[in-house]
Amino acid sequence: MTRTTSPDAMTALPVPDAYLPLLKRLGLDSSVRCDPDWSAAPDFLELIANHVLAAQPATLVECSSGLTTLVLARCCEMNGIGQVFSLENGAEYADNTRTEIARYGLEARATIIDAPLSTQMVNGTEFLWYELGDLPELRIDMLVIDGPPGFIQRHSRYPAVPRLFDRLAEGGVVFMDDAARADEREIVGMWLARFPALQHEYIDTERGCSILRTQHRD
Repeated sequence: MTRTTSPDAMTALPVPDAYLPLLKRLGLDSSVRCDPDWSAAPDFLELIANHVLAAQPATLVECSSGLTTLVLARCCEMNGIGQVFSLENGAEYADNTRTEIARYGLEARATIIDAPLSTQMVNGTEFLWYELGDLPELRIDMLVIDGPPGFIQRHSRYPAVPRLFDRLAEGGVVFMDDAARADEREIVGMWLARFPALQHEYIDTERGCSILRTQHRD
């Protein structure tokens, strides 16, 4: 989602009722930072939570941080396995997420990486995208894409798969939020054209979710 509120504004907003069943299921209380204009929608959070609890991924990477980070980290804790690495370009957002992670004692399950956006050449096109210098060289079992914001540039989320494809584990799964938007639909088409090893499934959630799975590589 494109961020439309300041980080501090989120502290005054009550959690919408639609989020409460998942929060209760995960043992999270209704005081979590949540803004429907900024946070992922409840049905997307349900999808990624269900995947983590069922598949028990060991390494999770996230583009952008926030309520998704808290949900992923809590699911890893419930599994007794898994580490979340969140790439965050906004220092205040990173600090807010760290505060929430610490409040629930999930520091062992989530690392918020300060990853400024820098100009990078991807397939012959310049993009502003996250610096990856502090991301550990690990095989990625699950990749969640909810940034950078779309207003920065056209196809803002496109670099995620080209930059991280070689790190995806066999059977690795990519979840992209906001997939109902025209820009994200084009991005998925570009990914599939470049990486035929990916299989795509579209889920008709509130904002649309694209799920891409890697096939076995010979």
